[in-house]
Amino acid sequence: MSEIADNHTYPCNECQAGMMRLQYITYFTWLSDELITVPNFPAWICDVCGRREYDDRAIAWLSMLLNPDAGKSPTRARRPRPPLEPRDATRPSVE
Repeated sequence: MSEIADNHTYPCNECQAGMMRLQYITYFTWLSDELITVPNFPAWICDVCGRREYDDRAIAWLSMLLNPDAGKSPTRARRPRPPLEPRDATRPSVE
């Protein structure tokens, strides 16, 4: 279901009687305690039982947008520096 095709239909796995057709609906989801609505969201809907399946790419895109860390640069853990080797008293220092 990651490919969106306007005229493509396929049998419903839930009722086996209807056909899943691409429609654009208003998608609702909760983000913490806020209700988020997304208009014109692609979904495959059965014309008999009403089962909904959402497009995988659209869900991934929406998840990325709603991610609280979106837009922030990733923080990398710094590697510790190796300990300095003690100077050898017989070696002259380079200055």
